[in-house]
Amino acid sequence: MILVTGATGNVGRHLVGELLTAGAKVRALTRDPATARLPGDAEVARTADMPLDGITSVFLNPAVFWTGLDDLLARAAEHGVRRVVLLSSASTLDDDPANTLAAHHLEFEQAIEDSGMEWTFTRPGEFATNTLGWRDAIRAGTAVREPYAAARTTPIHERDIAAVAAKALLTDGLVGAKPVLTGPETLTQPDMVRIIGEAIGRPARFAEIAPEDARAEMLSRPYMSEGVVNVLLHLRAKSIVEPPEPSPEVERITGRPARMFKEWAADHAGDFS
Repeated sequence: MILVTGATGNVGRHLVGELLTAGAKVRALTRDPATARLPGDAEVARTADMPLDGITSVFLNPAVFWTGLDDLLARAAEHGVRRVVLLSSASTLDDDPANTLAAHHLEFEQAIEDSGMEWTFTRPGEFATNTLGWRDAIRAGTAVREPYAAARTTPIHERDIAAVAAKALLTDGLVGAKPVLTGPETLTQPDMVRIIGEAIGRPARFAEIAPEDARAEMLSRPYMSEGVVNVLLHLRAKSIVEPPEPSPEVERITGRPARMFKEWAADHAGDFS
């Protein structure tokens, strides 16, 4: 049986579906099983209970275990878990010692390597779902306000991350691999705003703001620390002079091209309407 943590998250929900379609038995963890709305074929359990009996492989979303993995990995080994697939991050490729996001994910990766279990670290770049933070502005018809209009990114559809994770859990071809996952195109934020507007059938606007104004706005959010804000602004500015290259890994691993951002926008048009 495969354990999926963060099963109601952007990636986890699609991963549960991928695994069930492939005929796997799935135990899906969520904070509140009563409101999870997961497929009936999945066994749903509370994250706080963390039942590991009968589990052979684990999909690990680090957001669920932000304070550390030691207890979970020790218990997993005791229960005979053979493989861990981690939702890591392409930020691990950044060599800036001030990148706290990279350091945190690398710490998780190292702990899993040291556990002695088989592992795969999926390293997605920017999630297309990050643009859901624009929905209030787009719904209201006001401009999306962000710094660094010329910054470029390779937004990846969460379904593609889930498809790669499913391959890593169901087959042996990705054991010991650290695939960097991206969408198939390089886009600016104004590009993505325009594409969302096309998906919902009305124009959406972008307005560039100063990095200092963006910093103040980001720090006002309860889940944003100064370290995270610094990293995000640093990576955004860096991508102007060192734009990211789309990775071929989604297509290589799944056998089909990664989804374009316009496909993501069409799938999520209801979130912006």
